[in-house]
Amino acid sequence: MDEPFDILVIGAGSSGAVVAARASEDPNRRVCLVEAGPDYPVVAETPFDLVNSHKNSETDHDWGFSYQPTADGRSRPFPRGRVTGGSSAVNTTIALRGMPEDYDYWASLGNPLWSWEHVLPAFNRLERDLDYGALPYHGDAGPISIRRYQVSEMTPVHQAFLEASRALGYPDCPDANDPESWGAGPHPMNKLGRVRISTAIGYLAPARIRPNLTVRADTLTRRLLVENGRVTGIEVESGGSTETIKARLVVLCAGALQTPAILLRSGIGPRGGPEPHGIELVRHVPGVGANLCDHPALAAVATVKDPSIVDGDDPIVQSILRYTAPGSDSRNDLQIEQFSFSPRGGTMKHVAIAAVLEQAYGTGDVRLKSADPHDGPVTEQRFCEDERDMQRLVACFKDTMQFLQVEPLASLVEDVVFPSPERPLDDDAIRALIRKLAASGFHPCGTAKMGPAADSMAVVDQRGRAHSLEGLVVADASIMPTVPRANTNLTSIMIGEQIGEWLRTEGHTYGL
Repeated sequence: MDEPFDILVIGAGSSGAVVAARASEDPNRRVCLVEAGPDYPVVAETPFDLVNSHKNSETDHDWGFSYQPTADGRSRPFPRGRVTGGSSAVNTTIALRGMPEDYDYWASLGNPLWSWEHVLPAFNRLERDLDYGALPYHGDAGPISIRRYQVSEMTPVHQAFLEASRALGYPDCPDANDPESWGAGPHPMNKLGRVRISTAIGYLAPARIRPNLTVRADTLTRRLLVENGRVTGIEVESGGSTETIKARLVVLCAGALQTPAILLRSGIGPRGGPEPHGIELVRHVPGVGANLCDHPALAAVATVKDPSIVDGDDPIVQSILRYTAPGSDSRNDLQIEQFSFSPRGGTMKHVAIAAVLEQAYGTGDVRLKSADPHDGPVTEQRFCEDERDMQRLVACFKDTMQFLQVEPLASLVEDVVFPSPERPLDDDAIRALIRKLAASGFHPCGTAKMGPAADSMAVVDQRGRAHSLEGLVVADASIMPTVPRANTNLTSIMIGEQIGEWLRTEGHTYGL
């Protein structure tokens, strides 16, 4: 029998590739990184859809998941990256950190190691900020390159969006990762030219030379192996056969949808969760799959007068507005973002301006569809069932509609195609649209949240260690107690950086 690995990481995504890279910096630790999707070890041979940061890759390297945004039962695609680099290899490359208060709130819930003071060094370590790297709250030597489009580099519609923001009274915001900032400006993005700097490129590529790091791609994790209250390895599918991989410590980094699904398939979850699918309950852990957090959004869509200003090869997003809802005590809990696109098979060119709720109170859940690891989970978001969420998203959408009526953006627009200008757009009408058409920002988190043992819904402690089992750590977006006021891309990388560093330097706290 092969000797067990010291650390076995499940999922080579935004967090997992980072955990494996950092943990394998210790040459005395044998690390195995398991990924369900393909791997492209030679960066120059990486498929174009993964390299091209101007567009999301939504089909070629996707899990094919779906979700239900609201209680009306409709289902929509939920893109998630199935490849080394995970969703960091297919997403829009938005590199926002969130607000310091997000992390201080996590600390107040019994996770003091995740306060802003503690996570800022991890954010700085991961980034090579090409614009503001010399500032004390930025990094200039990390593996993830970050830059912002200059106004002169922006497309006409994004330039017009920033000018319209100024006309509406919002301040300029040159750096959205300045902890005190708000207003409109360029997105910080983890890209160089059009090359997407995923964790596969930034972290995994330079780590591959280490003889103590093994990367197993095209290897699907079926379940965890549990013996006498300890996770001892995993059962996987690879090359048409099933096998087991043993390890002293298993680190689950499969993301906020797959991490709870793997736990549930392993019999770890709330009573009544695994059993209907013929799976024996191994540990009653009520928080597994609960507390699904995300960013609900609703977009206005318009055609443009001059189709030449929207090029299908342009970056889909370049600019952002962050601000605070009226009466809210949470800074920057609203976001307005502009996209430009050409519908498939059509000749018309469109702009979409999305209202996004960055701090939602409502939560959903993730459940098993079946015991088959090839089946995606059942994901129900229940957006805006909390009245506080509904009120703020209504207000944000009303603000969004103002952009289409203000110069210079108004002069670029031909027709508003959604919402229909023929129907009244009062608060009740917007509420109805949200209940029917609100969509995910694709930032799921919280489904195996961290917290002290006294919190019955906490799945792991603040170091990611499972409360109910030995030999198991969770280190991905699942452990976030709440969603940060930012796209979760960078926060997920930060989690991998933080826990990966602890595994490397404080392995004894994980039983290594």
